[in-house]
Amino acid sequence: MFIEYKNVNIYQDDVCVLGNVNFHVDEGEFIYIIGHVGSGKSSLLKTIYCELDIDEGDEAVVLGRNLLKIKRKEVPALRKELGIIFQDFQLLHDRSVYKNLRFVLKATGWKGKTEIDERIDEVLEAVGMVDKKMKMPYELSGGEQQRIAIARAILNKPKMILADEPTGNLDPETADNIVSLLKQISLTGTAVVMSTHNLPMLDKYPGIVYQCNEGQIKDVTEEYNKISLNGEE
Repeated sequence: MFIEYKNVNIYQDDVCVLGNVNFHVDEGEFIYIIGHVGSGKSSLLKTIYCELDIDEGDEAVVLGRNLLKIKRKEVPALRKELGIIFQDFQLLHDRSVYKNLRFVLKATGWKGKTEIDERIDEVLEAVGMVDKKMKMPYELSGGEQQRIAIARAILNKPKMILADEPTGNLDPETADNIVSLLKQISLTGTAVVMSTHNLPMLDKYPGIVYQCNEGQIKDVTEEYNKISLNGEE
């Protein structure tokens, strides 16, 4: 089990945004987190990479680490096993795509130029962006920047990708391409956990669906599938 939360309470600024959270992620699973703005989707993701601490719960384990007891010095090692994708890309705009990716690899301990260059070419090929390697971020479209953000997220071959509204700033066709790419990545064994408002994608690229609503999170996969089959969505 990559993530095992049992009866966890999640706080943002001393306010409990999600209570009694039971949330599970395993290898290769493709998981959607849906819910309105402010329902706790981003807060849940932030606990997984320790941007928000968990102080209350029966169990909170991510990739073998007990988040109820984890020390700050142990967080970087956990984050190395995660790929994180943000809605606003968060690329470094003063350097090329290649230098953005090289920066991440060097920061995570890669040293040999040949190995670094080979890995950068591998991830850019995986997201269909090899020809953009020397471009600056401002020379790319939103969809292209998000593909680079995905390439950055998979550089260190993470066990799990966390994507916070990765299609929020993209047009429908580009959003479709991004979700399709993430789905392909999940088929290699990397778990993908994605928060989204883009409900039509749930029909096109099925996965496990959790809904945040009124301070609770619930697995609504079966309920959502029934709604979709009946054409009521």
